[in-house]
Amino acid sequence: MIALIRPARKAAARLAALFAIAWLAACEPIGTAGLGGGPTIDTNAPVRVALLVPNGSGQSTDAFLARSLENGARLAIGDLNDAQIDLRVYNTAGRAGPAANAAQRAVADGAQIILGPLYAEAANAAGVAVAGNNVNVLAFSNNAAIAGGNVFILGPTFDNTADRLTQYGRRQGVNRYVIAHADTVPGATGRNAITAAVRSNGGTVVGVESYPLSQNGIVNAGPRIANTVQTTGAQAVFTTAVPGDELSVLATGVKERVPPAQLVGLTRWNSEAAFLTLPALQGGLFAIPDQSLQSRFEARYRAAYGEPAHPVAGLAYDGIAAIGALVSSGNRQALSASALTQRSGFRGTGGIFRLLRDGTNERALAVATIRNNRVVILDPAPTTFGRAGF
Repeated sequence: MIALIRPARKAAARLAALFAIAWLAACEPIGTAGLGGGPTIDTNAPVRVALLVPNGSGQSTDAFLARSLENGARLAIGDLNDAQIDLRVYNTAGRAGPAANAAQRAVADGAQIILGPLYAEAANAAGVAVAGNNVNVLAFSNNAAIAGGNVFILGPTFDNTADRLTQYGRRQGVNRYVIAHADTVPGATGRNAITAAVRSNGGTVVGVESYPLSQNGIVNAGPRIANTVQTTGAQAVFTTAVPGDELSVLATGVKERVPPAQLVGLTRWNSEAAFLTLPALQGGLFAIPDQSLQSRFEARYRAAYGEPAHPVAGLAYDGIAAIGALVSSGNRQALSASALTQRSGFRGTGGIFRLLRDGTNERALAVATIRNNRVVILDPAPTTFGRAGF
């Protein structure tokens, strides 16, 4: 299941929770400039990987997340054929200070690459703490603000999702968008990602409507968004709304007033089966990983550990997949930034992905809709980085 996608082949749960985790404690990053280097490895010896998990906070949710991350990593290690991984686990308590200390302790123990942490501030602190040690950090966050230098993020990004959906929209003749977003940091970041994607794909943002993340705020946003659609001639409403009351109330308020408007979502609407029955979401567009691959991973995880896989488990698996694929190539610079960002990418739990030079990532996504209360794939996730959709 783990494989490096080689250049010769170029011819060919719950995601709302994952987004919330990635953005929890979003910070003003300390950051590091430039592209990180990486250690020279002995290809005949196990690679020492430090896994930083949020254990030690006293919160049961963090303990569960820590267990999921370690389980996902160890499942991936078991799938490796030609690479040996010496995995050592360090607790961060989900906070910046302990994360920095854990990263430094891991490097002192001989870690050649760090996998994790999860939360944005902790990941940023860990990266800064070891920036001078020639060690790269593959964090589980999707907060692009902390990416760069020696920090690469594995979490799905707003930019990636927005670009995939607007590319598809362009091919369908949709190029005039109204953006609807909550007055929150993730909402504003999502707005910026959508704006950039629309413009880069030749479209136009004809209106932007924001709203307080409260019941009244969301209810009152519906008429304003609908009015903006009518007065601007927008073809679609691209929303950052998260599945739950925010999405259901907003979508219903818009579709009741402007039924022809195409709803497009930055989040994954299939995170809960109940959302598939919402009338306002029928015919809307959103993006998801390859569901057959993801289901296969989830089944294997449940069989191995006796419980459902949290979405973060897949990120840990993907991190080990990338490390193992590179190490198995026999390259002594396999953990360098240039190797980590090789263009052909890697195969993970939801399809292919690659790390970019700016520290963010690009993941293959399918474009989906909801018809008759079921998810229908309109455009499958690409299987290489050479076809449409990338």
